[in-house]
Amino acid sequence: MARIQFDYSGDYGFTTELQVYISHVNYGGHLDNAQLLTLVSEARLRFFLQLGYHEAAVEGLAIVVGDQLAVYKSEAFHGETLRIAMAATDLGKYGFDLVFQMREATSGREVARGKVGIVFIDPATKKVARLPPPFVARLQALAASASGDG
Repeated sequence: MARIQFDYSGDYGFTTELQVYISHVNYGGHLDNAQLLTLVSEARLRFFLQLGYHEAAVEGLAIVVGDQLAVYKSEAFHGETLRIAMAATDLGKYGFDLVFQMREATSGREVARGKVGIVFIDPATKKVARLPPPFVARLQALAASASGDG
């Protein structure tokens, strides 16, 4: 079986830590795949808050997840703290990719990597909307600070 490949070698402008709770663990004793996406969603919320936005109110627009990809690298277990790094990439007319890398905080062991496709919508019409320029400016400032340019 061919495996999905995903690599990102750029700088991550945002990092947060989340603990693996017992409710995140499956019958195999490790982080459940659906719960991994729950942790990524929490990190995504924190990413937007770092930029000064709530996901439902970005310059008058809301966001939806258009697609997502996760590549698992190792197991994570109850009680571990996961460090999730994120960066905005591939900015387009209506959205961008939010890439992530998840590592166990103490050992640095990689747990997963992937991306979430973010699409902006007008909440009144439920139609796609263009990326707001003030939001793009904040993304660029975050990227510049991550790379040491700002």
